[in-house]
Amino acid sequence: MKLRDLAAALECALVGDGAIEITGVAGLEQAGPGDLTFLANPKYAPKVKNTRASAILVSEPAQDCAIASLVSKNPYLDFARALECFYQPPRPRSGIHPLASIAESARIGAGASIGPFAVVGENVRIGDHAVLYPHAVIYEGAQIGNHFLAHSHAVVREFCRIGDRVILQNGAVVGGDGFGFAKRADGTHYKIVQSGVTVVEDDVEIQSLTSVDRATMGETRVKRGAKIDSLVQVGHACVIGEDNIICAQTGLAGSSILERNVLLAGQVGVSGHLTIHDNSIVYAQSGVGGDVEAGARISGSPAFAANEWLRAITAFPKLPELLKTVREMKKKIDQLERK
Repeated sequence: MKLRDLAAALECALVGDGAIEITGVAGLEQAGPGDLTFLANPKYAPKVKNTRASAILVSEPAQDCAIASLVSKNPYLDFARALECFYQPPRPRSGIHPLASIAESARIGAGASIGPFAVVGENVRIGDHAVLYPHAVIYEGAQIGNHFLAHSHAVVREFCRIGDRVILQNGAVVGGDGFGFAKRADGTHYKIVQSGVTVVEDDVEIQSLTSVDRATMGETRVKRGAKIDSLVQVGHACVIGEDNIICAQTGLAGSSILERNVLLAGQVGVSGHLTIHDNSIVYAQSGVGGDVEAGARISGSPAFAANEWLRAITAFPKLPELLKTVREMKKKIDQLERK
């Protein structure tokens, strides 16, 4: 693909030779001749002079750059769009494999691809152009929109509702039972029926081995555009807000509410019955035990303001020395007072 054609497709300004042939995309350090790379973070700018790429996506023309440039308002986004010009994941052919199990009462829209050993239960409704890979399972009464994609061993439990363009990666479970038990007088546990559902809105992606539990009553809801990484646990009756990013190994206890555009980094723990408000960021391995105000950035366990946490964690290794100094000063003060 000529660089000029790629520039036109991405609506980027071209600086340099538009006749260069681009055959793929790669990161700055991995790129070779024929590759397009990108610079999204200015701190990596010194690496540009060492890249072997034929062209680069940048936010502004790079000084002393020996290779052609595509100037973009959002280099990382346009790099993602450029990837689609060179690679599209394979899509299986339309049709229902004879080894799939489809209930007679199920209704599946046009253009579906249902793989061997996939299971679709009674009274299920699935929209057009769905793809169910082998061993995907849709329980009774689930309602699913158009362009649904379920990879192998993904599960949608009974009566859950899923919107359009939802992707479930391998082993994701939507609507598994919430973790609810009542203790008897003798100390044993009585299972509480999880009578609610999980609702997943449009354009959500849930990655491998993640569980979004159904509610005891009412619903657990994942709102439009949220992206949930692998190995995440979303407890019953939680609300995941629009365009949230939730990274791997995060756990949300029941009835946690995340508002719009929240980012939880890896291994964050959120105790239940709290609200993390719009545009907040919670850094990795933080423990959230209370409400988080809009736009906050918090760290630590228990989590508090990230700038204060950075100061505290910097001081932490010095505490033994500081304690020794304080004791010596106290000793000198005591000596002076005795005089």
